[in-house]
Amino acid sequence: MSGDLVALRDGIRSGSRSALSAVNGYLTAIDASNPSLNAFHEVFADAAREAASQVDGARKSGRLLGRLAGVPIAVKDNIATRLGHTTCSSRILENYRSPFDATAIERLAAEGAIIIGKTNLDEFAMGSSCERCAWGAVRNPWDPTRVPGGSSGGSAAAVGASLCSAALGSDTGGSIRQPASLCGIVGFKPTYGRISRYGLVAFGSSLDQIGPLTRSVRDAALLYEVMAGDDANDSTCASREVEAISDTIDHAPRAPRVGLPRQYRTGNSAAVDAALERAVDLLKGMGAKIVDIDLPMTDVGISTYYVIAPAEASSNLARFDGIRYGHRAMGGDLFELYARSRAEGFGAEVQRRIMLGTYVLSAGYYDAYYRRALQVRRVIKQEFDLAFAACDVILGPTSPTAAFPIGGVTDPLAMYMCDVYTVNTNIAGICGISLPAGLDYSSGSPLPVGVQLQAQAFAEPTLLRIAYALERELGPLGAAPPTLTTAA
Repeated sequence: MSGDLVALRDGIRSGSRSALSAVNGYLTAIDASNPSLNAFHEVFADAAREAASQVDGARKSGRLLGRLAGVPIAVKDNIATRLGHTTCSSRILENYRSPFDATAIERLAAEGAIIIGKTNLDEFAMGSSCERCAWGAVRNPWDPTRVPGGSSGGSAAAVGASLCSAALGSDTGGSIRQPASLCGIVGFKPTYGRISRYGLVAFGSSLDQIGPLTRSVRDAALLYEVMAGDDANDSTCASREVEAISDTIDHAPRAPRVGLPRQYRTGNSAAVDAALERAVDLLKGMGAKIVDIDLPMTDVGISTYYVIAPAEASSNLARFDGIRYGHRAMGGDLFELYARSRAEGFGAEVQRRIMLGTYVLSAGYYDAYYRRALQVRRVIKQEFDLAFAACDVILGPTSPTAAFPIGGVTDPLAMYMCDVYTVNTNIAGICGISLPAGLDYSSGSPLPVGVQLQAQAFAEPTLLRIAYALERELGPLGAAPPTLTTAA
């Protein structure tokens, strides 16, 4: 299936489409393509059909429909849902069922959205390729031999392959935007605290943020509106009023100031550089003023992130001990039970980050690493504040390259560099969005590349409106993911 979420929603409201036919269409597509993509870990076919029938019945009886009534949405499997399991793509939570829905899920359901399934991810959201999933690697719908990006790769692949109308992901250092770029879709990371983290299994608590992956900026804006807002269950959630954007998204500033950091124009593939230059030209044609800016801390963002995020992860994942919930191994004493449960339950990358996090928090190294990283974090935030005094948004690549082959990057440090343009958004707590901006033909077949816009904290209205205007100028990619044939 193809088309965007808003169009489907409007069709269901008018009666020109039925929610049940939309759900059945997506379920057919999932049956055909998911065996090759491995985007979904669980599909809720019966529950989705029942919910769709209820929406159709409500429309026929004249009852008021919600803003997302009948729209099938996939959910990254580190976001708690009563329906099905919440595994974080980890053996340690293989059989875990959440007794509650995340706040974001409750708000989607209140507006009539239909949860069609849970998507795979890098284990506990730790990765940039979606190869580190306990249920096997996720594959890119443009080329199944290549990665979809991570950690929200299952959600990105599902939207990119038109297996759902939209999907939820989480973004700790680029985990929504980077896979969106590699799969040729829109990925939106709101300001930290704009969408409640209640029900999101914590990785880096000061960095994590739920956000949408969609096929258009307008769709992303609508999902953001529904999910954003204060939540008593999350003390870090902002209490600011949420501006209605989706209906006024075409009200972009007439002459926006667009910052272009010099640090974002080196080390990229030729296709990424070409997409960035095209976006600059289109913005100039729209009347935007391009402002050269300097973000000298760009290169230290990765180092800062890989001190702060593992430190927080080592604390957050300490709860998985084989006692209260999760995988339990047999051991001779309590210490051995803990050790074996975690060794069997956690994958190699999760164990690597836990060890790194405990190291930088240890008494002998806390000041040298963790405290210093927090100081650098403050400098990065100040650097962005200074840049936004001169511009409304910052433009750059989302990822330095298109999707790479599965198994093509084996060095963890090289993998971490995939997020060089995205991690500082999370470190600074600002908002960012990735748009499909071109195709890379260097491998012989087309692979999407994206550009990213960033805006200061709580400037989502400005960001989304400028992104919508740029999206219209960029137009469609000019190609689509090939039809995937799968074995029965």
